[in-house]
Amino acid sequence: MTTTTAKPAWLVLEDGTTFPGRSFGADGERFGEAVFNTAMTGYQEILTDPSYKGQIVCMTYPHIGNYGVNEEDVESHRPWLEGFVVRSLSPIVSNFRAQMSLEAYLQQHQIVAVDQVDTRALTLRLRREGAMKAGLSTVEPDPERLLKKVRESPGIVGVDLVQSVTCRQPYEWPAGGTAPLTAATRAGASSAKCHIVVVDYGVKYGILRQLAGLGCYLSVVPAAMPARGILAMKPDGIVLSNGPGDPAAVTYAIATIRELVGRAPLLGICLGQQLLGLALGGRTFKLKFGHHGANHPVQDLATGKVEITSQNHGFTVDLDSIPQRQVELTHVNLNDRTVEGMRHRQLPIFSLQYHPEASPGPHDSRYLFRQFLDAVEGASRSA
Repeated sequence: MTTTTAKPAWLVLEDGTTFPGRSFGADGERFGEAVFNTAMTGYQEILTDPSYKGQIVCMTYPHIGNYGVNEEDVESHRPWLEGFVVRSLSPIVSNFRAQMSLEAYLQQHQIVAVDQVDTRALTLRLRREGAMKAGLSTVEPDPERLLKKVRESPGIVGVDLVQSVTCRQPYEWPAGGTAPLTAATRAGASSAKCHIVVVDYGVKYGILRQLAGLGCYLSVVPAAMPARGILAMKPDGIVLSNGPGDPAAVTYAIATIRELVGRAPLLGICLGQQLLGLALGGRTFKLKFGHHGANHPVQDLATGKVEITSQNHGFTVDLDSIPQRQVELTHVNLNDRTVEGMRHRQLPIFSLQYHPEASPGPHDSRYLFRQFLDAVEGASRSA
């Protein structure tokens, strides 16, 4: 059972729209970009996805928290979002895997959260007007004062959020493993099928587990590691991970990827695709309200098949801006026709805007990891 108090809270959008609610997380005040997520389940994965850094997330599904939280399903070592907004927090936790309630988890990690918000009205507002800056507070009783703070707060455009979520030191993940190596378990590189360097812009554990499950030994490196450091590790392939915010602000990553092109097979995922597009000379642009949820239809243009995908991004690649048509479109979003996948015409370089490691389909997109590793093996044979 939860122990939610009746302490009031406010969510205020930068256009002056206010939403009263009830606090059920940590006390405090947070600012970020308000977005909505259409997934019916998976709140724990959303909370711990580093791509949500800088955002206040509203869940459109009304009943949240009923299966609690466990330590096995997290996507990183902590929650990253700025605030969490739901319609109704479940008063009961009922799942044999639950280790604590959602409320206790948010309080433990100092995440400000609020329920009893009219999330339908909030979602409609964001759809009509677009994602916008917002403030979530349990300590400011006057929404007008909170609005002033919201308007003075920084947005996410032009802000490098990657430095807040990337690892500080390189670490390794064993082939077949479900967690990073420790000093006591460090072994297994020689028996792996291949060595993949993952550049951590905010990587989800699910990506690492998928690659490790296919027999890869992984070296995860900080976002700012230069190309020479990555290539010195002699990778068979390189993964450019997901992450938060505006790709154009991560200038050091763009410069590094430009040096990596043609040196090893590359796979870009989410922010990784956007950074790759910029490194190839293209542009990115901000979507009106982004793609956040676990039910986005994406078509594979090679087969015609439609995948049900998990997505979380607010920017996308302008494919036509990449000079000399170096890449071709491989996947397209069936809701708005935006770029969901691309492939270099001459080099073993692939990228995806959605998350192939997630399981809304449940396994519609897993083949993409296999395709990348086929390219890695092909490059190794021809070397």
